[in-house]
Amino acid sequence: MATPKEHVEVIRRTKFSIGGNPNPLTEDLHHAVKNLSAELYAKDVHFLMELIQNAEDNHYNEGGKPALEFVITSDDITATGAPATLLIFNNEKGFSPKNIESICSVGRSTKKGNRSSGYIGEKGIGFKSVFLVTMQPYIFSNGYQIRFNEKPCPHCSLGYTVPEWVEEKPTIVEIKQIYGVGKDLPNTTIVLPLKPDKVDPVKQQLSSVHPEVLLFLTKIRHLSVREVAENPTQNTITAVSISSEINFVTRKNMNAESYTLHLSAEENSNAEKECSYYMWKQKFPVRSENVVERRTDVEEWVVTLAFPNQERLHRGKSSPGVYAFLPTEMVTNFPFIIQADFVLASSRETILLDNKWNQGILECVPSAFMDTFKTLVVGSDQAPVSSLARMFKFLPIESSPFEKFNHVRDKIKAKLVNENIVPIETYTKQKHFYKPGEVSRLLSEFWNILSKARDEGVYLLNLSSHDGRKILSSSFDKSEYDNVLNFLGVKPVTVDWYAKCIQSSNLVDGVSEDLYLQLLLFLAKNWSSRFKGTNINSIPLIKYVASDGTPSSFSVYECTMHAKRVVMTDSSQSNACSWLINWNKEFSCAGNRFFMPESTQKAILRLAQKQTLMEWLANDVSVTNLNVYSFANVLCSSLKNNSKHAITYAHFLYHSLSMKYLSKREVDSLCSSMPLVDNYGCVIETRKGVLVPANVSKWADLIVSNPWRKENYVELGKEYLNTSSYAGQFTGSGKLIDFLTTHVEASDIPHISPPNAGFSAVDTPLTKNNAFLLLDWIRNLKHRGVHLPERFLECIKDGSWLKVIVNGYSPPSKSFLIRSPLGKILQSGSVLVDIPLIDESFYGDRINKYEEELKTIGVMSSCEEACKFIGRELMSRASSFTLSKNHVLLMLKFIQYLRRSLLPLDKFVNSIRDEPWLKTSEGLRSPVGSVLNDSGWKVASQISNIPFIDQAYFGEEIYSYKEELKLLGVVVGFNRNYQIVIKHLSPSNLASLTAEAVLLIMQCIKFLDDPSKILSSLKGTRCLKTNMGFKIPSECFLYDQTWGCILDVFNALPVIDHKFYGDNIFSYKNELKKIGVVVDFGDAINIFASLFKQKASQASFNQENVMSFLSCCRLLKGTVYRFPSDFSTIIHNQKWLYTKVGCYACPKQCILYGPEWKSISSITCLPFIDDSDKFYGTAIHEYKEELKNLGVVTELKHGVRFVPKCLNFPSDPSTITPESVFSLLECIQSLYEEHKLSIDDEFRKRLSRNWLKTHAGYRPPGMCLLFNSKWSSFFNPTDGPFIDANFYGPKIASFQKEFNAIGVTTDLEKGCSLLAGHLEILSDSETIAKIYRYLSEYNWKHEDKAAKKIWIPNGTEGGQWVRSEECIIHDPDKLFGLKFYVLEDIYDGKLFPFFTFAMKVRAKPSLDDYVDLWNEWESSLEELSYDKCWKFWMFILKHLGTNTEKKLSERLSKLPVTTGSKEIFLLDKKDVFIPDNLHLKKLFEQEKIFVWYPQQDFGPSSISKLYDIYRKIGARNISESLCKEESSLLNDGVEMVQVDHNGILFNLKGLIKLILGFLACSSLKMEPDKRHEAVQGLLNLSFLETKVPVTVSYNLSLSSGDIITKKDDKMVRWERQSSKFFIQKLDEPRGNALKYATYFSETISEGVLSENHDFVPALSELITLGFVLKFKNEDIEFLMESKNMQIFWEDEKLLSSAFPSD
Repeated sequence: MATPKEHVEVIRRTKFSIGGNPNPLTEDLHHAVKNLSAELYAKDVHFLMELIQNAEDNHYNEGGKPALEFVITSDDITATGAPATLLIFNNEKGFSPKNIESICSVGRSTKKGNRSSGYIGEKGIGFKSVFLVTMQPYIFSNGYQIRFNEKPCPHCSLGYTVPEWVEEKPTIVEIKQIYGVGKDLPNTTIVLPLKPDKVDPVKQQLSSVHPEVLLFLTKIRHLSVREVAENPTQNTITAVSISSEINFVTRKNMNAESYTLHLSAEENSNAEKECSYYMWKQKFPVRSENVVERRTDVEEWVVTLAFPNQERLHRGKSSPGVYAFLPTEMVTNFPFIIQADFVLASSRETILLDNKWNQGILECVPSAFMDTFKTLVVGSDQAPVSSLARMFKFLPIESSPFEKFNHVRDKIKAKLVNENIVPIETYTKQKHFYKPGEVSRLLSEFWNILSKARDEGVYLLNLSSHDGRKILSSSFDKSEYDNVLNFLGVKPVTVDWYAKCIQSSNLVDGVSEDLYLQLLLFLAKNWSSRFKGTNINSIPLIKYVASDGTPSSFSVYECTMHAKRVVMTDSSQSNACSWLINWNKEFSCAGNRFFMPESTQKAILRLAQKQTLMEWLANDVSVTNLNVYSFANVLCSSLKNNSKHAITYAHFLYHSLSMKYLSKREVDSLCSSMPLVDNYGCVIETRKGVLVPANVSKWADLIVSNPWRKENYVELGKEYLNTSSYAGQFTGSGKLIDFLTTHVEASDIPHISPPNAGFSAVDTPLTKNNAFLLLDWIRNLKHRGVHLPERFLECIKDGSWLKVIVNGYSPPSKSFLIRSPLGKILQSGSVLVDIPLIDESFYGDRINKYEEELKTIGVMSSCEEACKFIGRELMSRASSFTLSKNHVLLMLKFIQYLRRSLLPLDKFVNSIRDEPWLKTSEGLRSPVGSVLNDSGWKVASQISNIPFIDQAYFGEEIYSYKEELKLLGVVVGFNRNYQIVIKHLSPSNLASLTAEAVLLIMQCIKFLDDPSKILSSLKGTRCLKTNMGFKIPSECFLYDQTWGCILDVFNALPVIDHKFYGDNIFSYKNELKKIGVVVDFGDAINIFASLFKQKASQASFNQENVMSFLSCCRLLKGTVYRFPSDFSTIIHNQKWLYTKVGCYACPKQCILYGPEWKSISSITCLPFIDDSDKFYGTAIHEYKEELKNLGVVTELKHGVRFVPKCLNFPSDPSTITPESVFSLLECIQSLYEEHKLSIDDEFRKRLSRNWLKTHAGYRPPGMCLLFNSKWSSFFNPTDGPFIDANFYGPKIASFQKEFNAIGVTTDLEKGCSLLAGHLEILSDSETIAKIYRYLSEYNWKHEDKAAKKIWIPNGTEGGQWVRSEECIIHDPDKLFGLKFYVLEDIYDGKLFPFFTFAMKVRAKPSLDDYVDLWNEWESSLEELSYDKCWKFWMFILKHLGTNTEKKLSERLSKLPVTTGSKEIFLLDKKDVFIPDNLHLKKLFEQEKIFVWYPQQDFGPSSISKLYDIYRKIGARNISESLCKEESSLLNDGVEMVQVDHNGILFNLKGLIKLILGFLACSSLKMEPDKRHEAVQGLLNLSFLETKVPVTVSYNLSLSSGDIITKKDDKMVRWERQSSKFFIQKLDEPRGNALKYATYFSETISEGVLSENHDFVPALSELITLGFVLKFKNEDIEFLMESKNMQIFWEDEKLLSSAFPSD
């Protein structure tokens, strides 16, 4: 064997051609390794993880503790000039020659493909990552001393992988000095002289190596990091160790194991930190759909979950949540760690979340978590409920930054909510668990109340009986678990629950006052947010004292409905509590006010949170605080019609004032609203005043009746004079009247104001004295400043009590007191009317002293009033009959007199000017608005019905009063009084007006502020003369010299006849516009636009219209008149130009033909304007500029946009010339580059015709490829639908961009779908293989499920296309050669990933395939080879799962059976049995009934798994399938001898005692009466011995109807009906003792546990031990003690009565 040095030389010579011919690929290899090493890791220092991973994969000596040590030093021991050196020490076995060869290669790891062997490395590049931090790594191991160099080797030009032997630096001695003198150097040392810029990053990473790095490693148990400084005191060391792994538990039913791991970390000799982790490791079968190439040898996923029991160990960085043996950088936010054999990204920082292998693992995590969690929570029998809550902190309540982990979280949550995992409160030691959705929470304050209530003796064991909700355990229902409980969906109880709990638990009356207030405080704090409006409102909660003094309770609802209100004594007057309660009783709780008990009120005053409770009671329960004053107010409002209570209330106020509970000011205030009892005994609540009784008043003598009654004055009743006693308080005679006189202010006539009512005294003449008395009363009231009521004053003014000189007596309001110059006016006016003057001869001169009082009551004394009176009287007469001509002239003369005398005439004029008394042409009218006619009104009278004064009636004399008529409002003279014209306008006179009338109307409109009436009248009237007759204004146009040409285009617009009206009509342009005439260009063009649009829509544009319009456009050019945008839009968008395609089109959709369009016209149908003689002719070309301005396309460069929509390929594509194609491509080029237009769907659809010539025929662009040099690496031009360059010439290649735009595939990587579709028409295997390689290169995936077909060659004779479902990649068991096409036998292995990914070809046969194969065997084979059977069932075991079992059960009808001859037969599963009882197996072993299983290399656990599968498919246990028959020995005439069990066989009492202990203390926990019933049969037994064998027959029925019968010797039998126990006498008792004891125990156990058969084996085993001991009492005592069993008092009593002598 070569030495290590010789081995290195051989590698250099043979692998790297050092000393031989140079390798031409070395330079490329060097760059490849360099790039791969740099790209693999995103951070420089990930080489640390690779080194740890390599150390884990290394081999170690047995008994040793695998360790890995990192040491960094500033010593340059390699003499390379490095500022620092990193050394890695590993106590592995050391490098082997094969390892050395592997490390000198790339991607040739010795660990690849060995995942099932425990290796965690796989990339083959790991060690090369050290080049990120060093230029020359050194390895010292097992005699090898080599280094590698980043720079290319001078001998072979290759770096990174060429080994060099190390002769000098560093030496082993130097390495030992750093490692530690006196310590043995580990087998392997790696030395890394660090690059200068990498020292700090490496130190940083070394200092932050995560303490949990060892958590999931199976080998390394110690890792340390040490820094050696020049100053030894500055040395640092960090170590991580796994100190212990304990409490290993294996759970076969879950294929899982658990243990507790203790991890410790130490830094610089500081205190060691520890954390224990509960570890759960569970295996899951790998599903076929998740298999990936890297893990084909792995059949089971091993998922490990770590649950930290304390704070996780960390060093100032976030803790990773995902491990692939070593930590990734993925932080999941889960409170547990997930470890599995994940497929990692190249950087090792993350797992590949889209990888199907990893997705399969993540699908297993929820199941593993649930199994763990249920074990920790529900499976903890001995742990108290209070200790379980912390386990719930392992739930993943926080969302993860990774969506895939959120999916895991969601599945965990979905499983959790369906499991009984949440503990509930029972107030007992018994634990109960329920689903989260069945459990509810309580508020913490309520838990405190319940706790104190329990202490006070309240019964609370029925907490979970309200509303069917289970109440969460109080140890769990804490705020620290809020997030966990929210995650689980544990919601608070409904408020109805609180109501039921409070009511059923007697938490109001059954607790102390302090706890009662805590309950109210709890409700108060949560009222708004929770309880308001719920059933809490309806339960009795609020304590009160009833009217009879007994305590009771109201509900909040009753309180808040205000029917019954609870009140409290105000704290400021607490000494009045008893006073208020006594008076409240006197009033029978008037107002439904009930006081809280005094004890409750005192407790509230002591309460720390009194303010909160009081606010709730006030705001939400309507509890109010009352002092004596507010109580009095309440009483006052509740008295209503109760006269007794009203009298009592007066006494209450009187005595409360006396006792100083009320102040005088408060009493005055209360008395102001106090109800009083009047003289009729009625309760009066409101009043304006109070009257003393009538018999002591003065007002009754003066007015007789009481006029104030209706004014709400109260006359006090006689009850207020009586003596009385209330609430123990006495009131003397007269005291209450004095009290009311002082505080209610009863009044009499001298001090009383008049009522707001009339009185009959003034309706008749008053005597002179009474008249002056009335005037004196008024003077007195005015002096006091008392306002005279309206009705009172009105009756005085209008009453006929004042004597006048005309007609006797008159109301003051119609009387006059004579004053100068009133006399003259009255003298002149008396000619017209009678005037009433006060009779001074009757009243004397005294009457003049009351001028102000008379004025107050309406007597008139001024000139204005006299004139107004005369006018009013005249108008009163005019309303009854028409005034005569003389009357009218006298009135005008009276006005003339007043005017000339300079006397006030406004009152008189104003009183008559608005009344209709003046006769006019329109009847009687008021002067205002009437007109005195003259010549100025001639034209106006043509259009208006003006009310002229009737000249024929009044004569010429009327014209002498022009000034007086003006004063009255008559219009005298026209004077441009247009308003009169408009006011009396007659719409019926407006049709076909004269020119003068039209001009007058224009003047009216021009000069009036509001001509709306005439405007509205003219709008619908044909009043204007036009070239088309009389028209309504809105139809007319006023001609304009500049833009009027547009009115001539269609000859359909009415223009005003200005020759008829004269040029003067043009001066009224604005007025014409107001009545609707179109005068502006803007308005005209809008109407013209509508007409234009109408003509266009009706396709009625003729040649003359178009030419006239184009001419008008030319005339308007250069003027200020521009077509508005709306009209321009109509011109551009309406179809009014006729084209050669046979239809009208809008200008922008038209083309004015030119020769430049000829080239494209052969494949298009373009809209040229029809310039033929039949339509526009050549003259249309004269308006080219106008057409261009209107949007018509006149140049080719602007008309390219028409090509897409007008494209029209011929039906025969062979007629399309290359020139036409080039012309189209140039148009597309222009559209794409100059017009920035994309290819829309419609254009693409037109292009989708077959018009491009390819090597596969004419095709649309989307089905074509453009060949270039890139395609040549895969194909020849004729291998696919490439455009035929031979037909089009080389120019075709210049349109690559245009081809790409219209859908031709030009890029190599985009042709997959097209070529894949082209496959179907091919039959050449070589071409098909080319396309497969191309599709594989670009990772193409088939999208059409129905079209996945694969070419299967048939030698040299072509082949066939088959569905991908008919193919598989591999057939590892070689069972499916006839069922599937196995692609590994047909195609190159490089195409396998393509077939798997793109064509969905399965890597291996699936479970369904294996089941189908078995079904075929069932129908075609009776006997099966061992090899086939072995391979089938081994596959089933590897892929075992719930779905597997279900599928096998449903689809397998036969199972394999075998006999001693080892032949395997397939039989109906109904006739196949599992030998679960070895005795029965031996009994039936020659029959062909027992299932097959492998005899060699197949352990018990595997056999058990296989049996479980058989059972789920339909095989039955032999022990459960037999029918046992026992014939009665009594009926067979067998000789029997009765024996004494105590003397010969055993101690029966000991047997029964043992059985009672088992029944009481095993998991049966049987009640005493049930236990005694079970053993009663033993107490009555008779034991009989016989020499005849006691046998039993076993019958096995088959589906065919056949029965297999076997007999067996049982030695004993218990016949329960006859209470006989038969025993076979033994010739050799010792030889068959154990067999005998076993049969005896089984018989007894089966008899005792006939209803609990599952416990028979356990009892049988116990009885067997007792049988051996003869059931001696002392031995049985010890046996029971060792089994932790005992009997109880009831059992002792039974034994004593059954065995009294013992």
